[in-house]
Amino acid sequence: MQTTLQEDQKVAAQEAAKQTVFSILIMLSFTHLLNDTIQSLIPSIYPILKDSLQLSFTQVGLITLTYQLTASILQPVVGLYTDKHPQPYSLAIGMSFTLLGIVCLSFAHNFPFVLLSVALVGVGSSVFHPEASRLAYMSSGGRHGMAQSLFQVGGNAGSSLGPLLAAWIIVPLGQVSVLFFSAAALIAIGVMLYISKWYKQNIHHLRPKPKVKSLQTGNDLPRKTVAISIGILLFLIFSKYFYMASMTSYYTFYLIDKFGVSVQSAQVYLFVFLFAIAAGTFIGGPVGDKIGRKYVIWISILGVAPFTLLLPYASLGWTVVLSVCIGVILSSAFSAILVYAQELIPGKVGMIAGLFFGLAFGMGGIGSAVIGKLADATSIEYVYKVCSYLPLLGLLTMFLPNLEKHKVKG
Repeated sequence: MQTTLQEDQKVAAQEAAKQTVFSILIMLSFTHLLNDTIQSLIPSIYPILKDSLQLSFTQVGLITLTYQLTASILQPVVGLYTDKHPQPYSLAIGMSFTLLGIVCLSFAHNFPFVLLSVALVGVGSSVFHPEASRLAYMSSGGRHGMAQSLFQVGGNAGSSLGPLLAAWIIVPLGQVSVLFFSAAALIAIGVMLYISKWYKQNIHHLRPKPKVKSLQTGNDLPRKTVAISIGILLFLIFSKYFYMASMTSYYTFYLIDKFGVSVQSAQVYLFVFLFAIAAGTFIGGPVGDKIGRKYVIWISILGVAPFTLLLPYASLGWTVVLSVCIGVILSSAFSAILVYAQELIPGKVGMIAGLFFGLAFGMGGIGSAVIGKLADATSIEYVYKVCSYLPLLGLLTMFLPNLEKHKVKG
């Protein structure tokens, strides 16, 4: 009788979790949208900061490096810790750092103060992403690619909104208008508190199975193969985010320098590119669930190479078209890479999310600094010719194992 009651309670708990999964995923995606909208304001105001503070391209790159490194270094640590000790309210705490960073950035009138401001935003990101990604994975009902894509598409949609909002608000009103976006941080904190309350109430229902059981339902690949595969995925992240750094941090400067467009027009073109990234992210996860993540990774990283190689030689109209193709194709890889890595090492969802989000931010920051230095030494147009070859590293995908053939049958 007691066994039957426990089974009924277990079934009821599982059903309750299923009923809330999409509501939680949608709220996570929404907070990711608000979080990344705020973060995308940083590169969006680079032309304003460059003129008002008389910055070099190298200094612009250092701003991105500071933000991205603070956003990356803590993420694997946060992910590893929360795998063992889930912290539901860490989402709101992380956003509080972002709120403080935005307030400081609106009043930053010298280079060191700008670096401090973006570092605070980076700390907020490093706390938010691993735990939110882990919660999305746990709320997926087994459709991990779909869940990560839904979570990611919110962030990428937010990233695309930043330049548009900057063109409408910050360019006309100036740097101090960044303060208006603190409202978005406050809204995000409110939603995160609701998610955290739900998470705390359901944590025992959604907590991953013990490690031994996870390994039994994982794969039978040798440790060496797993280690090599993780290394290949990290190289692919390097390729993707080094190239992304050239687009997100310097695309507006490229358009202004080569085609003579206005700052506002350049922001709109950047929005078009970032919106294409959001669309590609949403496509990548579900497709990976159906055809296999290795194939999505292969198509995404290597398949974008023809478009990146053509971009430096295109007219303005074709540059916009090619940037859309690049955004859609290249962005479809991240959800597939993340879930592929989580399936390689079962039971370490938070640590893997932190590692790969952290590396993505870190590579973006280092790439931005290197590209800025190269642009000062040569030209912004030359930078795009060099970066166009990075997607050819996608050839490494051929060495990844096909996980669908290595599932351990229980």
